[in-house]
Amino acid sequence: MDAHDLPARAQVDNTALRDVPARLMASWQRSQTYGISLEEINPVFSGTYDDESLFYECGRQILADLHSTLSAEPVGLMLTDADGLVLNRISGDTALLQALDQVHLAPGFTYSEREVGTNGLGLALADRVPTLVRADDHYTLSLCGYTCAAAPVFDPQSGRLEGAINLTTWSDARPDLLLALAQSAATSTANLMLARATGHRPRRVPRGHVFRVEAVQPEPGSGSVHALSDAWNNAVAQAAEAVKAGRTVAAVGEWGSGRATVLAQAQRLAHPRDRLLAVRAPEPHDIDTWLSLWTPELSHADTGVVICNVDELPDRAAHELHDLLVSAHAKTGRSHTISAERFDEIPKPLSELVDTVVHVPSLRERPDDILPLAEALARRARGRPIDFTPAAVRILVDYAWPGNVTELYAAVKDAASRTDIVDAQHLPPEMLARSAHLPRIRAFEREEMVRVLTRPGVTIENAARELGMSRATIYRKLAQYGIQLPRH
Repeated sequence: MDAHDLPARAQVDNTALRDVPARLMASWQRSQTYGISLEEINPVFSGTYDDESLFYECGRQILADLHSTLSAEPVGLMLTDADGLVLNRISGDTALLQALDQVHLAPGFTYSEREVGTNGLGLALADRVPTLVRADDHYTLSLCGYTCAAAPVFDPQSGRLEGAINLTTWSDARPDLLLALAQSAATSTANLMLARATGHRPRRVPRGHVFRVEAVQPEPGSGSVHALSDAWNNAVAQAAEAVKAGRTVAAVGEWGSGRATVLAQAQRLAHPRDRLLAVRAPEPHDIDTWLSLWTPELSHADTGVVICNVDELPDRAAHELHDLLVSAHAKTGRSHTISAERFDEIPKPLSELVDTVVHVPSLRERPDDILPLAEALARRARGRPIDFTPAAVRILVDYAWPGNVTELYAAVKDAASRTDIVDAQHLPPEMLARSAHLPRIRAFEREEMVRVLTRPGVTIENAARELGMSRATIYRKLAQYGIQLPRH
């Protein structure tokens, strides 16, 4: 980049290119593209937000605990959502609070990079990594009197970006521990969310699986389950028609619902003789390596590409990927496919390329698919056909499947590893209990009741003795926990 190509912010102080970190320079450039003023900011005021979510509840508690140890320090502690909307703010320093009000860094205002330019909170959300932005690192000069550190918070079960913890202080204060405190608070928030939701360990979010190349299949959709519902088949057909016409397709739907599978099957139907490249969003700090590893495949006219979970991509990666996709399309005439949970969460540079949006229904919206998928997934896990008893089938079909096909696979894989005939006792206890979030002790009690009551031949009397409960207590807790016992 030549000096004349520097964003206006860098030219204010005649900043040398070598003195500006690459992430900061990229953020300055985006800020300029967004039309952010160098002199003053005008963030959007929403005034409304979800103050009943698990993220809000847990984040506010963590900030309150942190404030108790920092009450004498000039630090503003803030909780924001994934769009940068400030949900909660705490500080014991009246002067700092008044100053933050002057720049609208207050509840109800959105402080994303797109709204106010480079700042710690906005950059942490854009790049999805912990970030410290000091005084003169801000794009807008009116923010140069502050230093802020922010760390994103991800849902410990789904991996979804929930928001961020932001700590802001004066620019002349020592920020040595500011970033570490923000990271610690973000981690504590995620852990508390997990403990209150399930009492289980976090699900490991699939990362590091950069890409997978599949060779030509003998037939379209080879290896997939064909006898599925109209809802699924219609989604595949819609996507295939768009791919065949050279349109860029976005598959949207709940995590684990099969978005990538819809796109892969569509690619197979449209171009049966092509290679298929499936790509998954990497860890934010691996973006450069990720882009360099697989993007050369975009220039191959005989390769279909499925880019999964683009809503997890940092803004910088989305901008670079946009340019690569446009260049590849100009060369090959071929469009590509992407997936995300919701269309409005796709980064704007990529959403602008989308011609067709395909909704992938959740598993609970297509109950007729549950048993065929369960049988196919169990066979894949065990290497031979696995049977399901009528009781097990009823449980599978009645369950809401919040984790969709991914959760189904985990359940049947575990069951198939232990038996050739899956019955109720082989399925996870939570599948028989429909109660929502329970404290850890009550969740343990519920699971223990399910374990005992689903054993073959067990009676209420037997279960009462083993559990140390009366029959009346068992019936009361069955209703309390929403446990539905299988009918054999």
